[in-house]
Amino acid sequence: MSILITGGAGYIGTHTLLALNDAGYAPVVIDNLSNSTNDALRQTERLGGIQFPFYEADVRDRSVLRQIFRTHPIEAVIHFAGLKAVGESVSQPLRYFSNNLESTLALVDVMKEHGCRQLVFSSSATVYGAPQQLPLTEDHPLSATNPYGRTKLMIEEILNDLSQSDAFWRIAMLRYFNPVGAHLSGRIGEAPLGPPNNLFPCITQFMTGVRSELKVFGDDYPTPDGTGVRDYLHVCDLAEGHVSALKKLEEIEGAVSINLGTGKGHSVLEVIRLFEQVSGREIPYQIVPRRPGDVAECYADATKAKELLGWEVNYDLPRMIQDSWRWQNHNFNRTPA
Repeated sequence: MSILITGGAGYIGTHTLLALNDAGYAPVVIDNLSNSTNDALRQTERLGGIQFPFYEADVRDRSVLRQIFRTHPIEAVIHFAGLKAVGESVSQPLRYFSNNLESTLALVDVMKEHGCRQLVFSSSATVYGAPQQLPLTEDHPLSATNPYGRTKLMIEEILNDLSQSDAFWRIAMLRYFNPVGAHLSGRIGEAPLGPPNNLFPCITQFMTGVRSELKVFGDDYPTPDGTGVRDYLHVCDLAEGHVSALKKLEEIEGAVSINLGTGKGHSVLEVIRLFEQVSGREIPYQIVPRRPGDVAECYADATKAKELLGWEVNYDLPRMIQDSWRWQNHNFNRTPA
């Protein structure tokens, strides 16, 4: 079964490629390499023992999408492609709306042209905005505190409307919490181009000397230690979530939202302390003002994923940290400065 993976050369995409390959699927990749590299894809191919068909192109390019569908018997799509930095979206909102919305519209339009109506969409817990209660369930009121989250919310609305207009669509909208960690081999992991926006690569790049400072954004949140609390999810567990969703697509009616998270929240300082334990090193940090668009706490109720997809996590936070540290410690020379 051929599966098109948009943004397949990225952090989550490469791990999902391996999970799909292990499950017997035939992935086809499109990625413009705006936040990924050919090297990550090559490493993934070595791990999987297979070369994936790869198109270096923007998903907004309908001519390339049509070429892919004419060339390969695509039966379903996993849609990762999109800009994803919360802080950057606040300073560049139009870029985020243009990229994320237009790429999705082009994709589903070409899918429909070719009779492909099965889609797994990479959504986000940011669609919940500032949580009114925790843990977050899928029926929590939706909003957004930043343009990145707003693009995810708008795409979910587009996909809901699409499925209501055409009953043949089967769409799983996976609301991720905070993907972290690295492949167990240590050969692929999170290596953002330019300054990282997420906590784990900020810590690991600081520890290996790639970054000169470690900033903690805010220590005045209404949390036990004043720092933000998040639900960190091992990227390999997340990849398996996509495989589980793909297997269940034919049983889904319309567009269904599903949380993927551990159900546990951990603070920034708790993560730093665990990194210190794993590495045996002290990690100095600097407290700076909060980032615009961040919320105090965010963690999932993943009951629906277990009941609907049969999906559960396998890795705890110490294992996520061990795998992140192994990846960065062995591969820091590849990380862009």
